[in-house]
Amino acid sequence: MTQLQILNILQQVTDPEIPVLSILDMGIVRAVEIRNESVFISITPTYSGCPAMNEIEKNIQEALHSRGIPNVTIKSVLSPAWTTDWMTEEGKKKLMEYGIAPPLSPTADKKALMGETRQVICPNCKSNHTQMLTPFGSTACKALFKCLDCLEPFDYFKCLR
Repeated sequence: MTQLQILNILQQVTDPEIPVLSILDMGIVRAVEIRNESVFISITPTYSGCPAMNEIEKNIQEALHSRGIPNVTIKSVLSPAWTTDWMTEEGKKKLMEYGIAPPLSPTADKKALMGETRQVICPNCKSNHTQMLTPFGSTACKALFKCLDCLEPFDYFKCLR
C-alpha cells in the first residue's frame, strides 16, 4: 500500500457533521506514514473537544481495515491548532453547494470583532445582503446567518485561525 492509495481511501471518509466534506477537504489529516506493515495517521480536530473526532477515528479505522490494512494507528495532534486555512478550495466549494457559507478570510472575521460587517454570501441565492443572527450555529464551528434578500437562514463556517 502506498501513501497515495491511503490518501485515496481517506478521501472517502467524511466529516460526520458535514457529510459532503471528506476529512482531507477539512484539512484535519496532518500526516500519513507507512512503516513496515503499519499505517500511522495524524489528525487535528477542528477545535479541542470536537465531538466528531471519535467518530472520525472509528471511520478511518473501518475504511482502512475494509481494504485489508489491519495495522492502523491514529494520533490526535493538537499543536499547531487547526485553522480554516487548511480546508481545501474544493472543500469550500462543496460547503457552498451544500448550503453552508464557507469561511471568509481571517481579516473579514477580525473586522467583525471590531463591529464592521462581514460580507458573507448566501449559499442559496448568492446575495451578500446577509446578517448574522447569532454567533452560535448548528455546531460550535458555525454561526447562524440570514439572507435579507431570499430570507433564508443558513450556517456560516467560522474562520478559525
